[in-house]
Amino acid sequence: MTLFRLAVLSLLLAPLPLHAAPDPHAARISRILKATPLIDGHNDWPEALAEKAKDARWTMDLTRLDPATYHTDLDRLRAGGVGGQFWSVWVSADLPQVQQVKDTLDQIGMVHSLAARYPQHITLVRTAAELRAAHKAGRIGSLIGVEGGGQIDGSLAVLRAYRQLGAAYLTLTHSRTIAWADSATDNPQHDGLTPFGEEVVRELNRLGMLVDLSHVSEATMLDALRVTQAPVIFSHSNARALCDTPRNVSDTVLRQVAANGG
Repeated sequence: MTLFRLAVLSLLLAPLPLHAAPDPHAARISRILKATPLIDGHNDWPEALAEKAKDARWTMDLTRLDPATYHTDLDRLRAGGVGGQFWSVWVSADLPQVQQVKDTLDQIGMVHSLAARYPQHITLVRTAAELRAAHKAGRIGSLIGVEGGGQIDGSLAVLRAYRQLGAAYLTLTHSRTIAWADSATDNPQHDGLTPFGEEVVRELNRLGMLVDLSHVSEATMLDALRVTQAPVIFSHSNARALCDTPRNVSDTVLRQVAANGG
């Protein structure tokens, strides 16, 4: 079973008011979460730690952090019943691409550090089988998503290196159109994917990495769906019919995603 076929969900849990009645569904939800790993497809915690904590992130206690500063810590992941977490290793699309590679490696190092420092909570995983094993052992499966094609600096060798380091998906673009793919939030230049962009999709298929179509233009979505031989994902997008913004996905594309098995 591929990572793709596991549920990729987002979870929002808030504490009950002091005198609220017990949730009649809580026991059933707990049983489901123990049996089936709940996977969050996108979390920017590594970048937030790099920006706010700087070098202290490598040694500070990450089990419980100030909720006014960070949306995530290990205690809250546990309390929320998260079974698998895709860490977004995001860097600014405005940086030179060689700097993007350097900063991507820094954030991948942070994800590896989490697993090394907190093995009782987190296990670094690359496959669905490894995720299920971590969940069965009572640990959160820790996954890596590279959030922007600019972060490979036009090199399939860099993409392969990310995979060797544990990356499980690549978002084809972030907020900027790049040399081989159009973004949803920038001026289009290629009417979707260039021939090299199509090669990137094929290489992702070969490596067993997921093609993530969040952030990309509709033309890029359609080109990727035409080329890919594996199901695609949208790690953090919604339906444009419900909220008409460029970052969301049209019904036309969603129907093709369903046909793709995504």
